[in-house]
Amino acid sequence: MSVPLASASSPPNALALIADEMGEVDKVIRQRLTSEVVLINQISDYIISAGGKRIRPMLVLLFANALGFTGRERYELAAVVEFIHTATLLHDDVVDESQLRRGRDTANALFGNAASVLVGDFLYSRSFQMMVSVNRMRVLDVLADATNVIAEGEVLQLMNMHDPDIDIPAYLKVIRYKTAKLFEASARLGAVLAGASPETETACANYGRCLGTAFQLIDDVLDYQGNTAELGKNVGDDLREGKPTLPLLLAMERGSAEQRDFIRHAIEHGEVERLPEIIRIVAQTGALEATREAARAEAQRARDTLDAIPPSPYREALLELCVRSIDRSS
Repeated sequence: MSVPLASASSPPNALALIADEMGEVDKVIRQRLTSEVVLINQISDYIISAGGKRIRPMLVLLFANALGFTGRERYELAAVVEFIHTATLLHDDVVDESQLRRGRDTANALFGNAASVLVGDFLYSRSFQMMVSVNRMRVLDVLADATNVIAEGEVLQLMNMHDPDIDIPAYLKVIRYKTAKLFEASARLGAVLAGASPETETACANYGRCLGTAFQLIDDVLDYQGNTAELGKNVGDDLREGKPTLPLLLAMERGSAEQRDFIRHAIEHGEVERLPEIIRIVAQTGALEATREAARAEAQRARDTLDAIPPSPYREALLELCVRSIDRSS
């Protein structure tokens, strides 16, 4: 029986546990980024060197190790999921007209939209070259499906922009397609490499999907409760882009008619100048805490799936990630 999320006590730090292995992943990333085209090297290096949490490659490594796989293919696939993630960020920032990510100018702000989109395409195509090198059809199946679903999620999100009438299930579908799917694929890949049973593979995938959902819900909260220095991006970007995220949907559901109309107008017009009042409303209606509670529930579901994984320091680190996914400020 799993331990409740809130009672976790000093589990091993996931990144510290696999620090040497993440170093190997970084080596693969550097090797595979090499191109004869100078601009590709410049933009790729700029994006990758910005760092980030690297949770997706960590999931590949942690699940592979937890299930007994220690082959070097795990480094290749960990790099693949980071490349896919980076490609989606490049494309996202162009679509969203973002200017700041991870505390630095976005690639599109620095190099232009066209270059950013094309280098994102390069990272996608390079990731598929790397998948083929692993020579496992199941790996190709998992990642081809993931990239397709992520693209569908991007389009769904675009369709939802500036639409305050989106319901909560429709918004959660976007999260599961756009964000949680790559978490799911990353966790599943560790099980695929280890030759785990279908039941274990499904449990790993469920962990990734739930963790990814929790992670995005906290991102939604931080857009109204964080600060630019810690987030590495501008607070209020979701509102500026007209994204009807869960805190806004819940605030409209719980608030007065006047508050509901105020938020609707802000979503429809991307009125970031209304941010201070929006922040007050989402806090006053309990929408932020309700979104955090939804994230906690998803993290607990992720934790529960680990009953299928044998005890090890890697399993403990996966438990720890459930806590860290919701207890963060960036």
